[in-house]
Amino acid sequence: MTQGDRLSDRIDQAVQDFMSGLPENDLTTVTQNFEKLLASSIAANAVNLGDTAPDFSLPDIKGQTLNLNETLEQGPVVLNFYRGGWCPLCSLELQALQQQLPEIRSLGATLIGISPETPDNSLTTAGKHGLDFEVVSDIGNKTARDYGLVFTLYEEMRPLYLKWGLDVPAFNGDTSWELPVPATYLIDSGGVVRAAHVDKDYTRRMEPEKILDALKELAS
Repeated sequence: MTQGDRLSDRIDQAVQDFMSGLPENDLTTVTQNFEKLLASSIAANAVNLGDTAPDFSLPDIKGQTLNLNETLEQGPVVLNFYRGGWCPLCSLELQALQQQLPEIRSLGATLIGISPETPDNSLTTAGKHGLDFEVVSDIGNKTARDYGLVFTLYEEMRPLYLKWGLDVPAFNGDTSWELPVPATYLIDSGGVVRAAHVDKDYTRRMEPEKILDALKELAS
């Protein structure tokens, strides 16, 4: 894989482009709040390697209910928590996962994307990015809370989000400004987490190639 092809390279470039275009006051606010996030204990007790993955039953974009344990009866699950389709970094991650979907499926796994967006907004996200994998709505971040991933967007950031057209309460259908820390889990058919990427630095995501490596190891 050449430099620039990796998800991390595309995300780094997107962050650099975004930050370089910010007015100085906004840049200061973003930087200070990002440093506060990194210094926090957010997600310190998140579900991680070797833990049993909490079960859930959530609505998908087709209006049906998806249950984790029932899905695990068909084989392992790759579970991806993302903030929402409005998040440019999440969009890059979703597109990268879609590109690797055939190989994920060939390894016997089901890919599930999960965010607090309402079903209608999740449907919009799936349509915008041509997502063929399961996408479910975690209304109120109840499942993200079970996984220890929930945090509340700092108040100083909320006016900036709104200025950028990112009305998180409207996307999520509540007033909480709560979001999940982006996380990716590989869960085996017994419900045990066999690989995990949890990072409160939302610019850091699990490379799809590492997901495939973990699936191959699980199958061996």
